Amino acid sequence: MDCGPALPDSLVLEIFLRLPHDAVLRAGLTCRQWLAVSRDEFLWRALFYSYYRIPRSVPRHPAAVSWYREFKRLFDCIPCVEVQTLREHHDQVLHLAFSHRGHRFSSCSKDCTVKLWDTERPDGTISMVHSSSMRQFNWGYTQFSQFNADDSLLLVSGVYLGPHHSSSGEIAVISLDNYTLLSRVRNKPYDVFGCWLNETHLISGNLHWIGNMTSCSVLWLNKAFQDIESENVNVVKRLFKIQNINASTIRTVMVAHCRRHDNPDLLLDYEAQSQAQAHSQRGQQHQHQPLLFDLGNTDSEEEEEEEEDDERQREMRLRGLSTARVPQPNVSGLEHVIQSRVGAMELEIEAKVARIMGRAHTKAPDPNLIGPSAPGEGEDKTYLLFTTGSLTYSPHQIGIKRIMPDQMTTCGPVLGEERSSEDFFDSLDHVIDIHGHIIGMGLSPDHRYLYVNSRAWPAGCVISDPMSPPPIAEEIDLHVIDLKSLREERRSLRAHRAFTPNDECFFIFLDVSRDFVASGAEDKHGYIWDRHYNICLARLAHDDVVNSVAFSPADQELLLSASDDSTIKVWRSPRMVHLAQTSARPPRPRNLLSSLLGRNKNTASSTNSVNGKP
Repeated sequence: MDCGPALPDSLVLEIFLRLPHDAVLRAGLTCRQWLAVSRDEFLWRALFYSYYRIPRSVPRHPAAVSWYREFKRLFDCIPCVEVQTLREHHDQVLHLAFSHRGHRFSSCSKDCTVKLWDTERPDGTISMVHSSSMRQFNWGYTQFSQFNADDSLLLVSGVYLGPHHSSSGEIAVISLDNYTLLSRVRNKPYDVFGCWLNETHLISGNLHWIGNMTSCSVLWLNKAFQDIESENVNVVKRLFKIQNINASTIRTVMVAHCRRHDNPDLLLDYEAQSQAQAHSQRGQQHQHQPLLFDLGNTDSEEEEEEEEDDERQREMRLRGLSTARVPQPNVSGLEHVIQSRVGAMELEIEAKVARIMGRAHTKAPDPNLIGPSAPGEGEDKTYLLFTTGSLTYSPHQIGIKRIMPDQMTTCGPVLGEERSSEDFFDSLDHVIDIHGHIIGMGLSPDHRYLYVNSRAWPAGCVISDPMSPPPIAEEIDLHVIDLKSLREERRSLRAHRAFTPNDECFFIFLDVSRDFVASGAEDKHGYIWDRHYNICLARLAHDDVVNSVAFSPADQELLLSASDDSTIKVWRSPRMVHLAQTSARPPRPRNLLSSLLGRNKNTASSTNSVNGKP
């Protein structure tokens, strides 16, 4: 169609630059000239930066082929359309985990079940295929699960109540061939969670108090099958024994298999990002301005500890202290500290003695085991990551220990043979201080980047009492740590919020895909950010706290969210929803622009806020 006397292209472009993107798309349907102008790269570059509110100093993603397609990717490929709600759980849903193939996922809940779901039904819906209750093993609830590398076994972590509500947890291994229970492993405190090291071995923890504020965390490597062929074959082996001071403990262990990082899954110009952030801060000194949409053991030792736990709980009940638990509290295992009434002077003396003992009996770190890798150099490394602390009981540091190849199996010296050494504590290879309460961690698909949810402490705060950590912010910061350089790259992802205080705040699980990162929050929403541009793209509504989110590793346009409202919501991208609707009805002629225009209609009728627009 022709428009009669044509306006100069430059004038049409100037007009289009003043229109929103949906108006530009509709105007492009008018005639050939306007269609050509509506595809202008200069136009879509301007629309991209203005609509997503990205500083112009931030470059386009290196993998993008055009500004128009990049705009459409962020607009049309975000899993923000709710397509299904799963209501099979009868209490708060705490955690979600996909298999590596993406064909199944598992869910854990306060109803003390772990459920398995199928994502490959012909009609595109998700259905439950199995449910296991752990109450028969005296569990309080299931809190975490993880598939092993070949998706043949499922690790399930839960809170083991014991006779008098001890702080212990337990890990169970379930075969996915016939859903039989293969083994159970002690795990203390329970918010160590546990994780797989490889296809057949998992890591658990134990905690030994050696003072009022001083303890020792022991991390164990366990064989999943526990099939003893002879009395000389180990099924468990001590990995590390680490001293804790000031009431801190090791929690939230995870394993990162770091390659040589020649092909990272995140193509990000950090220098440009840093320059853009510095530019945005010039007018507002001392204020954080992120580039985003600001939306607002032995058996005898264990038996003795159980008896001590029972006695502490009895004393707490006599003193009127509550022993109730909330999902993933970050103060587990502190009954020993809470019930003791020791003066400040005694605690200060104990801290000094603990430091002296630690220096005298801790193995010296080997600088060759861990360190920044030069591009294209080095070797594949396996790191054990966990939260820890040195100033207070709330986790505020990321500890890193390298696991050597000879440590990845339970074969080797008989258990306890190495205890004759005077250096009976292992040193941390690297520590990253977050300066805030850590409430979540997640690895990128290539294990190069570690994303950390934290609630910041006030700037310049001083901690004088380990049992009285500083107040924490309601805003949740999402830090990004490069495991190649072993440093925090930026602190720029912010939108989600939490409201519980230090002694009540709980773990909020996040997940990372190739292009996006998602997290739950206490404000009844899940959030999705773009990893390259550091912008918040969508909010996913629930009726209560969102505890966990999970991307499908086979398709990042499929996302799950779990909430205290006892539901699991399934989210797909507008593009996938449109394709499903198209395949379900007879084909008809469609315009190249119908996807974006149709998305605008869906957005207008949706209750979710997408791209920062209500």
